[in-house]
Amino acid sequence: RSRLLWWAVSGSAVAAAVTYVGLVDPHVAGRYPVCPLHALTGLWCPFCGGLRATHDLLTGQLAAAVGENALIVVGFPLLALLWLLRRSPPSSSRTIRVLVVVAAITFGVARNLPFGAALAP
Repeated sequence: RSRLLWWAVSGSAVAAAVTYVGLVDPHVAGRYPVCPLHALTGLWCPFCGGLRATHDLLTGQLAAAVGENALIVVGFPLLALLWLLRRSPPSSSRTIRVLVVVAAITFGVARNLPFGAALAP
């Protein structure tokens, strides 16, 4: 019973957040907070452009979404699939958590290097 409640609550929270980002365009300045890392250092964090990429995906603009944040475009569907295939809350899979952290750090570093400028939003 608690497992069903977990799925219902987490699924509802994700659906509400995605719906909000789909309806409230993050391309319009001032609608969402700015990334603190980028504001303080000028560096792109792994998630910079993520809200814009999500909005672009939801509105059918795949090329624009990839241009904003390729990690989000590839990573969110994979994580969603893993989430849907699980039978319990995703708190027990250390391997998945490690892979997500490694991918985020690698992408974050690469997009701030000269050869990775195309990965910046």
